Amino acid sequence: MPDIISLLPENVANQIAAGEVVQRPSSVVKELLENSVDAGATVIKLIVKDGGKSLIQVIDNGKGMSETDARMCFERHATSKLRTADDLFNILTKGFRGEALAAISAVAQVELKTKTADQSVGILIENEGNKIVTQEACSCPTGTSFSVKNLFFNIPARRNFLKNDNIELRHIVDEFERVAMAHPEVTFHLFSNNHEMYHLPASQLIVRIEGLLSASLKGNLVGVDEVTPGFSIKGYVGKPSSAKKKRGDQYFFVNNRYIKSPYLNFAVSDAYTDLINGDEFPAYVLFIDLPPSTIDINIHPTKTEIKFEDEKTLFVILKTVVKRALGKANLAPSLDFEMEQSFEDVHSMPKGEVKAPQISFNPNYNPFKSQSSSGGGSNKGYESSLYKNNRENWQSMYQNHTEGTIEPNIEQDNEQEKLFTEQHHVLHVSKYFQLQNKYIVTEINGSLVLIDQHRAHERVLYNHYFSAFEHSPVLSQQELFPQTIELSAMDFNLVMELKEELKYLGFDIADFGNNSIVIHGIPADLTGQNSAETVEGVLENYKLNNIDVKLDVRENICRAMAKKTCIQYGKELTDAETKLLIEHLFSCDDYSFSPSGKNIISEINATEIDKLFKKR
Repeated sequence: MPDIISLLPENVANQIAAGEVVQRPSSVVKELLENSVDAGATVIKLIVKDGGKSLIQVIDNGKGMSETDARMCFERHATSKLRTADDLFNILTKGFRGEALAAISAVAQVELKTKTADQSVGILIENEGNKIVTQEACSCPTGTSFSVKNLFFNIPARRNFLKNDNIELRHIVDEFERVAMAHPEVTFHLFSNNHEMYHLPASQLIVRIEGLLSASLKGNLVGVDEVTPGFSIKGYVGKPSSAKKKRGDQYFFVNNRYIKSPYLNFAVSDAYTDLINGDEFPAYVLFIDLPPSTIDINIHPTKTEIKFEDEKTLFVILKTVVKRALGKANLAPSLDFEMEQSFEDVHSMPKGEVKAPQISFNPNYNPFKSQSSSGGGSNKGYESSLYKNNRENWQSMYQNHTEGTIEPNIEQDNEQEKLFTEQHHVLHVSKYFQLQNKYIVTEINGSLVLIDQHRAHERVLYNHYFSAFEHSPVLSQQELFPQTIELSAMDFNLVMELKEELKYLGFDIADFGNNSIVIHGIPADLTGQNSAETVEGVLENYKLNNIDVKLDVRENICRAMAKKTCIQYGKELTDAETKLLIEHLFSCDDYSFSPSGKNIISEINATEIDKLFKKR
């Protein structure tokens, strides 16, 4: 029998290794940024094009490499960090295995320029598919410049699996932020398609964190600083009021290396028990320093997962430290007796009979009507979407007003309602009630029907917003006092990309400079809502929807708008609101499911009800 086992060719072995190390452009960014930090750089510049598919360039002012080291860095398992096996238990640098550059050069075209401080000229090396094609002297500043071009050029199948440029850029920004957050003493720049997204000068940790995290966290961070015999914990945690409905601003760093640890995440979340709702997530950026010999970071190719020697003790201390920090921050509400004028008013009142305060109100007030300019919130968006075909009535009213009289046209109103009913096949119901401010119970064709009010309204609004792209844009209401929002670089770019789509939906947004936008107008049916919170909420929902790459931009933005502006569970509806919601839900062709595919309606027929009462 002939021998069948043989060594893999070097290029094949490198491509296999690349499959573990280089999963997407952000993997290259992580490795190159960490190499620059290890080289002692104080200024690091990252340049990407087309989401990193065409170009990833990292330029630093570190110590650079000699000609021999520059050639050796592309070899597998060539490293300056390790000499013996014992060094594996004393690792304080980012990289140490010597796999990154060999893996990257196996699947891309790499250009390296580097020079040390004691050299008069630098060295240029061009590597394509792990083959050196150029090696010559060049003029360059002290430091290193890596240019990675045409990632996966020699593996088309891998390149086809990459997502669109925006998604790949988001992953790149995630890696950039993690490295930049761990090293506030280093100046970082990020350019995407010749546009500067980030300019982070060297600063204190709190300044760097506030420059990278959500703008809503500014002023809402609590310091953590605890030193124990085994390790130290420092950083910042968000106040309970800043907790969000999604995981996002949560970072753990062990010896300045970003890690993922559900176990430690649970410790922090446990410290917020009774301070936030169960469906909310706190923000935190925590740095844990401990002896390298007590952890093992060599268990995962990307080194984002590690093992702790004594994780139970760390869990208890971490939970205690966060709880103590929140307690010291004096987060409980307190009375300011100097500002509470009501106490002084009691003593200053003349002696005699104390009368109860009189409160005036309008018993006919209905916040569901569009004429109101306060309250109602998302119900206004709902009511506008239901009466979007009554624009002629408003135009007629305006004309009458200019003539000096306003006369209601009842016949025209009836005609409009009749036309709306005929066009949408509205189902009229006469019996209905709200259950637990969450469900609507009604009878249709002899069956008991339960309707999820939140999902039902989300479906109605989604269809309304989507029709804006196909028929006519949503009317915009100009703000009396335009609001300015400071966004992260990624969110700012997203708003600029969605500017036209947001305009169709009624938003009038302009660039205010320095990653800020100014909101001049919002959809007319959202008058009364906080415009800044609405825009931020739509952006968050849009980013969450991006997980489903099958969504196009318009479908995604309509989903995000509907999710943000629809009525929530716990909202008590009037009879008129309930009836309109039922009718307009059934006017939708796809009334059974929400935009995300969840059931809206549950039906129990008479036969099933009879079975519940049969004698056993």
